[in-house]
Amino acid sequence: MKKVLILGGGGFIGFNIAKYLSENRDYQLTIADNFMKKNRDEEFDELVDQYKIKVIEDDFSYPSAYDKLDGNYDQVYMMAALVGVDNANNMPHEVIRINTSLALYTLEWIRRSKIGKVVFASTSENYAGTVDAFGYNIPTPEEVPLTIQDIAHPRFTYAVTKILGESGFLNYAKMLGFETTIIRYHNVFGPRMGFNHVIPHLVIRFRNKENPYKIYGHDQTRDFCYITDAVEGTVLAMETPGTNGQIYHLGTGIEITIEELTRAAGELMNFSGEYTYAPTYPGSVSRRSPDVNKSKKDLGFTAKVNWKDGLKETVDWYNAYFDAGREVPHEIKFL
Repeated sequence: MKKVLILGGGGFIGFNIAKYLSENRDYQLTIADNFMKKNRDEEFDELVDQYKIKVIEDDFSYPSAYDKLDGNYDQVYMMAALVGVDNANNMPHEVIRINTSLALYTLEWIRRSKIGKVVFASTSENYAGTVDAFGYNIPTPEEVPLTIQDIAHPRFTYAVTKILGESGFLNYAKMLGFETTIIRYHNVFGPRMGFNHVIPHLVIRFRNKENPYKIYGHDQTRDFCYITDAVEGTVLAMETPGTNGQIYHLGTGIEITIEELTRAAGELMNFSGEYTYAPTYPGSVSRRSPDVNKSKKDLGFTAKVNWKDGLKETVDWYNAYFDAGREVPHEIKFL
């Protein structure tokens, strides 16, 4: 029985990895998280109780928290990070502090522990500036140079910390003798994803009867990857032999505009009003779409869920959440 740690396992992607592993693998599973989102909801507790998952609650941006972890794990999913454009714009200093601390203290804990393999969760934000600044290829492969267009802009603090994390895990792994694989997520979405993302924002604004409905950055493009596909790709990156030291883009390979996404959400929300174009977030890039051939070739990974089907599942979940009388929580987001 493999011993597995999911650091940041209370968040959106981390929780779904825990769910997938519990339902499909016979592993001894530990979730470690600070639970700042207060996301220990009924679904989380049911999963923990049903599969006897060990839960460790502490703030892992401080070194003392790591004393609560065991000294050996076969696999570590390093998912913990402060994410979200709102967080980067509103408290960039905390994005830098928390994400840098998480990477450094995790690596130093690995130094004194016995760890088989680590998957480090990174982001497509790392290369987004390269496409805009230098007209790099779209779809974009993993070997793309990483670029920060404006180092002083708070929008890019998240990418700065993830670039550091990629370098840290790849180089520590070489020196300390553990295996590591980097995955770059592309707009992972689905039920229970939090509230500081584009799709929950759309739902909330439709429910607030906004009309005309503003489409921010209508012509910008993204690749939206549904959560079950992202989880499958992540586990494949961990489990597939020969992936040590590699970087993989996880996405669908389908590039859509924000206008397409918004109008599709509007149909699901039975919106019959008018749309109008509006500016986008400062620092937001114009196009981002991954080349997924390496993931397909090495991991056997192909996304299965059409973005429109995933969007319906997500919109339905948020409508049910709000119909039950719940409100948007004040939260600090973890992956």
